[in-house]
Amino acid sequence: MSKAGRTGTSRGRLGHTLSGIAVAVGCVLFLGAFVLGAVLYQPYTVPTDSMDPTVKAGDRVLAERIDGGDVRRGDVVVFQDSVWGSVPMVKRVVGTGGDKVACCDNQGRLSVNGKTLSEPYLKSTGKDSQPPFKATTVPDGKLFLLGDHRMDSVDSRVHLEDGDHGAVPRSAVNARVDAVAWPMSGLGMLARPVGFSALPGGTSDPGPLQPLVLAIVAGAALILGGAAYGPIARRAGRGTRG
Repeated sequence: MSKAGRTGTSRGRLGHTLSGIAVAVGCVLFLGAFVLGAVLYQPYTVPTDSMDPTVKAGDRVLAERIDGGDVRRGDVVVFQDSVWGSVPMVKRVVGTGGDKVACCDNQGRLSVNGKTLSEPYLKSTGKDSQPPFKATTVPDGKLFLLGDHRMDSVDSRVHLEDGDHGAVPRSAVNARVDAVAWPMSGLGMLARPVGFSALPGGTSDPGPLQPLVLAIVAGAALILGGAAYGPIARRAGRGTRG
């Protein structure tokens, strides 16, 4: 065999090996991230427009499964409480145990523990953007929840006369919404609620959804690239031998 033939054969074998490694690594990334994502996240269809414009009725969202004790102010959560109804609901946490929540100041803004909040995610802002309600203190171990469409949301304000002053137990929370998966026009991660960051405890860190999506995309690229490179390398090797 000529030197060129041996070189071509070696290149063909190397290409085949590299192709196999790429496909194997791609499968690990793709399947591992997909399985982990299925364990950590649950899909959920939003039932109403009470959280518009953050999420709208019919939107398909991805919510990270969390313990209610991990919930912080500003989180958009999926919860279920018998007082509120028989189906899971989506609202934003604006107060936790011990917080004094009030609305509104002369500019129509919500306050927590005397601190006026900036809420750019609301459907509308300004003096008449949300109905005022009597100041209330959230009981320990409870959460005070409001919709982002304050003029069209059945939330803690409606239940203020209940024994828990409209709050729900932390244990009622099933998951925290991280992203909109459908429709494509709304696809993306939810914006961080920076208005709550100066309060004690701050806000929640983003979930692992973005790294998982990147791992799935990278895995798919390696699988496709490796599968395509193997035949190309073998043909190149045969061409050199010829």
